[in-house]
Order: sequence, then structure tokens, then C-alpha cells
Amino acid sequence: MATAKELLSVAVRQLNVREDPPDSNNVRYNTWYYGREVSGKAYPWCMAFVQWVFDQAGVKLPARTASCGTLMNAAKSFGIWVTGDFQPGDVAIYDFSGKRRTTEHCGIVEAVLPGYGVQAIEGNTSEAGSQSNGGMVCRKKRPWKHIIGAVRPAFEQEDTMTGKEIYESLNEYLGRQPVPAWARAELEEAKKAGITDGANPMQLIPRYQAAIMALRAAKAGK
Repeated sequence: MATAKELLSVAVRQLNVREDPPDSNNVRYNTWYYGREVSGKAYPWCMAFVQWVFDQAGVKLPARTASCGTLMNAAKSFGIWVTGDFQPGDVAIYDFSGKRRTTEHCGIVEAVLPGYGVQAIEGNTSEAGSQSNGGMVCRKKRPWKHIIGAVRPAFEQEDTMTGKEIYESLNEYLGRQPVPAWARAELEEAKKAGITDGANPMQLIPRYQAAIMALRAAKAGK
């Protein structure tokens, strides 16, 4: 299983892949999905593209299907259908009428665009022509009004932490440790001298607190 970032790297490498010949629906994702070359109006491939990307990344979807509606219903039954707070890696389902009724098209969310919608990588769309049957893989920006909801697959979590998370985790760990025996007497002296109140003695302190304690120590020594 891959992370959302790894899955998106698979999708990004497919940008600008096109049907051949144009308007045929003959494309590698359909060939993979159906196990043979197909062509014609009966084979739209936005969902086949999504299925291919997830298969290449080793991430499971709730159904193997070429239908946006079928995937949506499967996601609902598995409890992984969301209608807000979209995230990279979600499979967004669109209704371009804005009525949020017809499952016209889909794409893999690449980024959330605050105040607008999402940026997604989509198959069988176009840069300026038909958005639901355009014949190529494109990066598209879609407004909230066109998004019915999204399938949220389970991804492998990245082994990364923010600076805030590292700081909080280290403080939590240090806060559980006892004050070393050799430091206890001096800590008591520092408390009596008003250099520190002795609270949370094992936790990290920022530089300004260290400077204040040093200044108090210097004044206490006079």
C-alpha cells in the first residue's frame, strides 16, 4: 500500500496521455481494465484511469468498476464516502450541472483550493473542450458546486512529523522522566533563590526562558 503522495506521483506521470485515435476511447487504461483494446462511446474511461492509478500504487478501492456511480455507492456502503473536508488522494465525483445528482465524471484530488474547490488529476477530460469525455489526462481545478462528494481510500501513513509534533512529543516524553538524583539538590536551591518555580523541570524551554533564568541566577549571586 502506498501513501497519498506516492499515489499522486503515479497519477502525475500520466498527464497528457491521450486517446489514439482521438474520440475513440482507445487508451491504455481501458485496455488494462477490459483486458483488450476497446473503442466507442460505450467505453468512457475517467474511472478506468482512477482504477489503473490505484492499482499501480497498490491502494484498494471499494469496488473494481468503470462507473462513477457504482464506486460512489460502494464507498457509501463501506463508510468511506465524504462530502467535505476533501484531502489529497480522495476520488472526487462530479456533477457539472451543479445539482449534485448525476455522477458525470471523477478525478483524484491533488490539492484543496481554499475558497474555491479542488485541484485534481483526471482521465478522459480536456483542457478546454468536453470535461467529461475529453480524451486526455489533465490537471483540473474544480469548484465546490460541481463536487458531489469523494471516496476516501485508506493510505499508508507517511513517517513524517511537523516541527510542532516533534516538539510536543519530546516534551511529553521528557515530562514523564524523573529529575536525575544529582540535580535534585541544586533544583531546590534554584527554587529557593527564585530562579525557577520548579514546574515541569524535565521539559524543554525556549531561549528567552533560559536567558531569564540565567539573569535571575546572576542577580541571586550578588
